[in-house]
Amino acid sequence: MVGESIRAPRRLADATTKEAERWGPVLLMIPLGSTEQHGPHLPLSTDSMVAEALCIRLAARRPDLVLAPTLTFGASGEHQGFAGTLSIGTEVLARVITELVRSARGSVAGVVVVNAHGGNAEALRGASATASTDGDDLLVLSAHFPEADAHAGRTETSLLLALAPSLVRQDEAMAGNTAPLSEIAHDLRHGGVRSVSPTGVLGDPAGASTQEGEVLLAGAVDRLLGSIDERFPR
Repeated sequence: MVGESIRAPRRLADATTKEAERWGPVLLMIPLGSTEQHGPHLPLSTDSMVAEALCIRLAARRPDLVLAPTLTFGASGEHQGFAGTLSIGTEVLARVITELVRSARGSVAGVVVVNAHGGNAEALRGASATASTDGDDLLVLSAHFPEADAHAGRTETSLLLALAPSLVRQDEAMAGNTAPLSEIAHDLRHGGVRSVSPTGVLGDPAGASTQEGEVLLAGAVDRLLGSIDERFPR
């Protein structure tokens, strides 16, 4: 519900090592986003903010989830050419996740990555394969919003209106390329987002609302929590 109070999560960065020792068998949850263009009306931090918000809500529902600092750089090569986009690429991102999982080994019961940027998927598949080989317990989850448009459209605009309305430049919002991804996938893969949308928007933010954003967040949390409970029964 809009305005619903959310219990503050346990944040790894705020704890001392003694406090972390007393937590016992916790699950370390890593929000993963990006720093990339989201059209003329949404901040570069959109994916990172969505990932962290989902994790905060998950931690409020399951107390053994401990929130790691958000990873705000991802694999965003498809957004190159837009000012402000910063990408560490697939290979480096996969290595970062792998090393974090390895460094957490022995101090947590498992690691959960909650990803809010589709471009990170390949890196996460690689990190998952490495964790399986290493014998580490890594669960990779992606934020999923049914019937969502592709990028910086109504879905993400609604999410940001719910999370940080002051950062949404509503007077700058405009429709971008609204064609189905299946129709633009070839050009997107070979030429990046700019080749199919000069504004960087794939969708139409018209009709976005705070209420819709809250409903989208609540639904995503329910789905993510179900996956966590299935992998790590309480």
